[in-house]
Amino acid sequence: MSGPTLVIELAEPLSPAALREFRALMVRLSSHFDENRPGFFDVNVPAERLGVEDRREEDWRKPFPLPLVGNAPAVEELTALVGFNPQREDWRRPFLVYLMGPGIGDESLFEAEHADEPEVEAILNFRPTHAVNVSASCNREIDHVAAALLTAAVMDVIGGVAKAELLDGQASVVAGLPGVLGIADDDWIALGTAEFLRAWAGHPAFRLVK
Repeated sequence: MSGPTLVIELAEPLSPAALREFRALMVRLSSHFDENRPGFFDVNVPAERLGVEDRREEDWRKPFPLPLVGNAPAVEELTALVGFNPQREDWRRPFLVYLMGPGIGDESLFEAEHADEPEVEAILNFRPTHAVNVSASCNREIDHVAAALLTAAVMDVIGGVAKAELLDGQASVVAGLPGVLGIADDDWIALGTAEFLRAWAGHPAFRLVK
């Protein structure tokens, strides 16, 4: 199951020193770490390493229905499947965190995601040269919170401005949070600092766009 994505807009390419600090942060936060190319990280980030508690019990998963592992009439097999999800959830909090833009990689994706954004650029007061996408691979509430906090942690190291898509009705809530730089695209996009992401993640109405 795919989850939400947040974007960090950058006014200039990352320096080699900033890229090293970015990599070091991802290594430090991750329980699993792969670097597909410089600045492209395939990682598992436990929520606890971001300062939040995953409150699930150890035995949270529904056990396999017994009729699936033995001999039983077809009706019983179908009954056992009701409410059963064979896609067991991943506790490891998988993320793709990747720098993109000219000279780095994923140039076409960067160009597609940044085409025709005059209102966003006016709020930023710059035209992004590069960006970092933080994409969660799961979609539970804890994954949304972890995505926001991981993005804020990356911004603490490399700077930039967070771009978050909004759900219907969220703009009025987000507009009053600390660190918000502006709302764009008819209330569908919020731009802000790492402080904004942390405040938003702690708000009762918090939910990112999948």
